Amino acid sequence: MVFIGAISLDTKGYSDIIDITSGVVSIAKQSTITRGLVTVFCPGSTGALTTIEYEDGVLQDLKDALERIAPSGIPYQHDERWGDGNGFSHIRAALLKPSLSIPLVDRRLTLGTWQQIVFIDFDNRERHREIIVQVMGD
Repeated sequence: MVFIGAISLDTKGYSDIIDITSGVVSIAKQSTITRGLVTVFCPGSTGALTTIEYEDGVLQDLKDALERIAPSGIPYQHDERWGDGNGFSHIRAALLKPSLSIPLVDRRLTLGTWQQIVFIDFDNRERHREIIVQVMGD
């Protein structure tokens, strides 16, 4: 069986980190699936999904680490071609990836105690995003 839902978000860009755990849990509960796999997917090439402890310090640490890995203030070939200034956004999203899968056991996501599901918008502007949540199993 497959059940599909979506989470609508309005983001600020520039590594805006949004906790979507409750939305994913809600969609999983709406399904009648007891055990299986929950896949969360972000259409687009400047956003990513991951898990993290949703705490101010570690959120800032992640933003700082990504700025060191793919700095926003350096030239990118993408910017030369398209002139939109978001080359760094594409690199960061490619490193973290657009999807995440979580096992579903007894109608519960198997997340750790301090593990939340987050969407990160790396673009250099505000965006409206639709995050797809697919629950598969029996």
